[in-house]
Amino acid sequence: MGRCCAMAVAAARMAVEDAELKPHALAGPRTAVVLGTTMGEAAILGDLQHDWIVNGPQSVRRSLIPRYGSTLLPIHVARTIGAQGMVLTLPAACAAGNYAIGFAADLIRSGRADVVVTGAAEIIQELQFSGFVRLAAMAPEKCQPFDLNRQGLLLGEGAGLLVLESEAHADRRGARTKAEVGGYGLSCDAYHITRPHPEATGSIDAMRAAIVRSGLAPEDVDFVNAHGTGTRHNDAAESKVMREVFGERRVPISSMKSMLGHCMGAASALEAIGCVFTLETGIYPPTIGYETPDPECDVDVVANVARRGKADVVVNNSLAFGGYNAVAVFARRGVLPPQQRAGGPS
Repeated sequence: MGRCCAMAVAAARMAVEDAELKPHALAGPRTAVVLGTTMGEAAILGDLQHDWIVNGPQSVRRSLIPRYGSTLLPIHVARTIGAQGMVLTLPAACAAGNYAIGFAADLIRSGRADVVVTGAAEIIQELQFSGFVRLAAMAPEKCQPFDLNRQGLLLGEGAGLLVLESEAHADRRGARTKAEVGGYGLSCDAYHITRPHPEATGSIDAMRAAIVRSGLAPEDVDFVNAHGTGTRHNDAAESKVMREVFGERRVPISSMKSMLGHCMGAASALEAIGCVFTLETGIYPPTIGYETPDPECDVDVVANVARRGKADVVVNNSLAFGGYNAVAVFARRGVLPPQQRAGGPS
């Protein structure tokens, strides 16, 4: 397998071990695998392209071809854990992680699966790196989300996977549930291929939908993990979302990308795991590199040092190129109304 699949498999093993799930509990058609990515095994695509350009089409290594394709991500994970239910890849740009988690929750709510291993994986490759450089989206030195002098993002890579279970399945095996998945909201800006809508209308709709579908109100939200790329347009638009959804109430907000880099398709999955840690510990992660407040980003940034606070409900924001907006809600067990529970990461 390629490196992206290898990272997904490694993360799946870690997630299953952390959930204390035995192989016999995963085998069979009631376990599904739903993963997100932006480009999957993009490095292999680069190798194929190199062979073709340098030495002609006859030089393309046949051994590379079966290793390419984002569809391989859930297949390799399913083989590793013995899952025989649905396998699905959602290549939803940098919102792919939240898309995958939301779809996984729907599979459980609809009764089509008892357990879903879900999340996302992405690697850095020349194509993505040069693309962000050509878009003038890369910061020259450091990523500073919501800062007045922010100059762009920095790339990261990784894989983040969670085990979602129905409440009944988790209770039967005595699982320690770390969080519950609430509602999620999806929308499209229908505006620009890379720039968010200046009025953030799509992002506002997605966040409101996620909260309402969780059976909650904006005043129930304790913390927001921002998409927070460190680009001028994204952070300004996301600040508008916060003001529009929460009004005068200043909900703490932070960008994990200031520390992890922008892991593209894997970003919101890795950050979802961070949200679960926040629910477990009551610690809001910091936005490092924050130095100068920006009047255009008048939000309560958790700046440079982690903060403790109430953490019953957290929101995970993901606002990708093309106007892909995906927002997910996570909560401590017992906080969500019973009809909204999908079970959660165990």
